[in-house]
Amino acid sequence: MEPDPDLHELLRTLRVWSPEVTALPAFDPNAAPTEPLPLFTAWFAEAVAAGQIEPHTMSLATSDADGLPDVRTVMLHGADTDGWSFASHSGSSKGRQLAARPYAALHFYWPALGRQIRLRGPVESAPSTEAQADLHARSTGALAAALTGRQSEVLGSVTELAHASQDAWERAQRDPDAPAPTWTLYRLRPVEAEFFQGDAQRRHVRLKYRRSDAGWLRELLWP
Repeated sequence: MEPDPDLHELLRTLRVWSPEVTALPAFDPNAAPTEPLPLFTAWFAEAVAAGQIEPHTMSLATSDADGLPDVRTVMLHGADTDGWSFASHSGSSKGRQLAARPYAALHFYWPALGRQIRLRGPVESAPSTEAQADLHARSTGALAAALTGRQSEVLGSVTELAHASQDAWERAQRDPDAPAPTWTLYRLRPVEAEFFQGDAQRRHVRLKYRRSDAGWLRELLWP
C-alpha cells in the first residue's frame, strides 16, 4: 500500500512560471489603451496564440444574501461594450446569488504568459431572446446540458443524472431549437479592471482601470 502523499512536500517541488512552459512578455503600461476592452481582447488573442489551455474559462465570484462569498469556474461567452458575458440557470446557486446581490468579480489566469485579469462590477441579465440565441449557437452538448436543468439541486444518484442527461441529449438532437426557459445570459459591466503581467524578478506590472464619470482612469499598483 502506497503512503499518502505529503502535501507540503509536493508544494515544495512546484515552480511558478517555469521557463520551459511560460514566457513572460514585457508590458509597457504607458502604451496601454485608454479603455480595458481593447487590452483584454489583445491579451486574450495572445493567450490563445501561446497555447494557453482553455483561456476562455474564468473564475466567477459572487456572494449570497448574507454576504458570504462563493466562487466557481465558468466560460466566457463574449466581451463587448455591454460587458463580459457568461450564462447559467437562473435557479442555480450563482443565479440565486446574483438575484440577491447583482454584483460580481471575474478572474482570468493565463500562466503560459504569467498574466492575470481581474474585473469587478454590477451584473445584469440579458433579454431572454438573447440568452436563447446564445445557447442555440453553441454545441448540441451545451444545449443538452441546459435542457437537463436542475443545476445545483440535490441529486439522488448518478443513475438519475444519466437518465435525465440521455433524455436531454435525445431532445437536443431531435429539436436543436428547443428552449431552456431558465437559461440566462448575464453581463458584468466592470467598474474596475486590473491587468497583471508577471516578471521573473518579481517586478510585476499591475495596471488598474477605474470607471468614472469622465471615463476610465488608469493607475499603477505596487506588486
